[in-house]
Amino acid sequence: MKTNISFIVLTFNEEKHIERCIKSLKKVSDNIFIVDSFSKDNTVEIVNDLGVNLYQNKWVNYSEQFNWAMNNCRINSEWVMRIDADEYLSDELCNELINTLPNLFPPINGLTLNYRHYFWGRWIKHGTRYPLTLLRIWRRGYGIIEKKWMDERIILTEGEIYMLKNDFIHDDLNNLSYFTEKHNSYATREAIDLLNKKYKFLDENPAHTIENKSKRHFNLWVKDTLYAKPFFVWIRSFIYFFYRYICRLGFLDGKEGLA
Repeated sequence: MKTNISFIVLTFNEEKHIERCIKSLKKVSDNIFIVDSFSKDNTVEIVNDLGVNLYQNKWVNYSEQFNWAMNNCRINSEWVMRIDADEYLSDELCNELINTLPNLFPPINGLTLNYRHYFWGRWIKHGTRYPLTLLRIWRRGYGIIEKKWMDERIILTEGEIYMLKNDFIHDDLNNLSYFTEKHNSYATREAIDLLNKKYKFLDENPAHTIENKSKRHFNLWVKDTLYAKPFFVWIRSFIYFFYRYICRLGFLDGKEGLA
C-alpha cells in the first residue's frame, strides 16, 4: 500500500547514493521526481534503470533548482517532500507516512520530522545535531523554498504543522576530501548571502517558517548581525567549535562528532 505524496530529489554526481534513496522512497510512493544537473557519473543511468521521472536543468543554486522542479515537474499529488540524494527514509518513517497522510486534513498543511545524521557510520546524537527538526513535507500549493544561496528552508505559506514521530536519515558515503570541498562551497554560499544582505542584488522572500518563527529569527539574527561583523570573522570558528563540541557535548560522539 502506498500513499499520495511526491518526492523531489536534486542530483549531481550522486551514483553512490541515488539508488538507496529511490528504493526507500518507492516504499511510500511511485511519484518520484529526479532533477539532475547534467551529472558526469552514472547517476542518470541508475535513475533510468529504476524507472522514475527524470528531468535535467542547469544548476544555479539549490533554491533556483528546487523552484524550477516545482514549476516544471508534473506533480499532482496532495503532498510533496523535499529530500536530498544522500538521504533516505527509515522503514519506520515509511510506515508512518503511509498510515498518517490519508488522515491529515486542512488546516494541517506542513509536516516536520527529525533529521538523523550519520558520519563515517556513526549516528551523531550530540552537538545540536539531534534532535534537529525540519519542515520537509507540505501540502501542494502551500510550500515554497527561501530564495537563498545557503541554509534555504521550506516556507509554509498558510496552515498548521504536524510533527511526525520517526526520522529521515542523512548518510553521506563520500570521503573526507569531498566533505571538506562541500563545506568550502557552503562558505562561498554563505558569503553570497551576507553580501546580499548589504547590497540587495538578489530578491529574497520571508526568511522564516511558520512552525518556529522565533527560533528561526534568532538564528538569522545571530548569523547576520554577529557573525558578519569583522571582529567575529577571526574568532567565530573557535566559538562555534567550543559551543557545539564542548558546551553541547559533541565530544560524546568521538571524532565523528566534529562533523
